[in-house]
Amino acid sequence: MKNFHLPLPDQIYTGLRAEAQRTGLPATTLAREAVDWWLRQQCRKARHDAIAVFAAEMAGTHLDLDADLESAGIEHLVKTGKATR
Repeated sequence: MKNFHLPLPDQIYTGLRAEAQRTGLPATTLAREAVDWWLRQQCRKARHDAIAVFAAEMAGTHLDLDADLESAGIEHLVKTGKATR
């Protein structure tokens, strides 16, 4: 494990300390979990963005989604009532 010095604005420091007191967890644990969560979200966003770019670039090419498969997927969603995000 590596140490990392991170100066925080007073408001964030106070909030972190208050949350540590409220939960009974060390502030360093809370900060580590918050940074870990943020990094995982960044990875998810980067992967999503890369897939979106690939899909846009491949639209209309032989790598595009098969029309029959796309129709079947839409039909399934309509029948099951699954909402999109």
